[in-house]
Amino acid sequence: MGKTVLAYSGGLDTTTSIAWIKEKYGNEVITVTVDVGQQEDFKEIEERAYKAGATKHYFVDAKDEFANEYISMAIKANAMYEKKYPLSTSLARPLIAKKVAEIAKIENADSVAHGSTGKGNDQVRFDVTLRALYPGVKIIAPVREWNMSRDEELKYLLNKGIPYKASRSEFSVDENLWGRSIESGRLEDPYFEPPEEAFAWTVSPEKAPDKPEYIEIGFKKGVPESLNGEKMKLSDMIKIINKTAGRHGVGRIDHIEDRVVGIKSREVYETPAALVLIEAHQEIEKLTLPKTVLRFKPYIEEQWSSMIYDGLWADPLRNALEAFINETQKNVEGEVRLKLFKGSVRVVGRKSEKSLYKHELSTYSSASTFDQKQALGFINLFALQTLVYREVNQE
Repeated sequence: MGKTVLAYSGGLDTTTSIAWIKEKYGNEVITVTVDVGQQEDFKEIEERAYKAGATKHYFVDAKDEFANEYISMAIKANAMYEKKYPLSTSLARPLIAKKVAEIAKIENADSVAHGSTGKGNDQVRFDVTLRALYPGVKIIAPVREWNMSRDEELKYLLNKGIPYKASRSEFSVDENLWGRSIESGRLEDPYFEPPEEAFAWTVSPEKAPDKPEYIEIGFKKGVPESLNGEKMKLSDMIKIINKTAGRHGVGRIDHIEDRVVGIKSREVYETPAALVLIEAHQEIEKLTLPKTVLRFKPYIEEQWSSMIYDGLWADPLRNALEAFINETQKNVEGEVRLKLFKGSVRVVGRKSEKSLYKHELSTYSSASTFDQKQALGFINLFALQTLVYREVNQE
């Protein structure tokens, strides 16, 4: 009998996978559930795994690792796939794959499995990372192989005598500390406005409080370290901001996304803390980084974001990009004040001991130390080639 370690979310697909792997491959199935901040009953998930036929179950609390090693880098990289999606689901997949690979080695398993479909991004993220971390291991992706509908999966479990209480929601949801992804059902029509029942972390901006709320975020080397003057773990800060910004209607994203496999999809997300923290981080960068870095860094950010989305966490280019990003963050520190109001987040103040903004240079008052006469020589040199070109090619 072989041994398969399955990344187990507790949902319908992965629960069906336990019984299906046992039946098709005759393998013992060991399940692994990784806590990356999803709001689930992990005891219930463990019980469900055993009822479905798992011989052993592992629970891994990886919230702090997710925040400190994955989300922190996403913040430093201002990570936004296609300028809109802060990579909530994408970031968690390589960490889950890492934990599955670690346990597969401990268990001396000859195969690993996940519940990704054959038309989504997660199959790429899991497959590539698992192969990189556990070379030669066999990868089983039941959903990609069996092609069963949701109703057929429920019938399959029923026939096996395995209890499963199906969700009444028409939407498919993936959740972690950094965000909540909502898809399928009526959302597959890109012209259909997401109904309120699709959202769980955010109120409608129209129903948000009539009074704005201010928060202050402190940064050290590009990473958030304090909220409203109180130092705390990044994972705890994210939880608080998710609730605070969410009650003001901040964090809803609706866009058309280009999947790795070439399919365009309509995606809806709730990412209150991600939008707030990236907005604040960009602002403290503007205060502390020179223009040359600020102009070039977005190219690196776009490449890093695309690599994470595409499932290339194990690629050496990521390490090279992060070396650059980390170098730029050495002096990115200070405080940013933000205003949350009716679905919007707006920076209204910033300060830093590393600030490149100098009042004595910027002010138009008599306190100015800038010699305006120097500007004429600068303009002459700055525009020299433009003026020569116009002179030479004048009609």
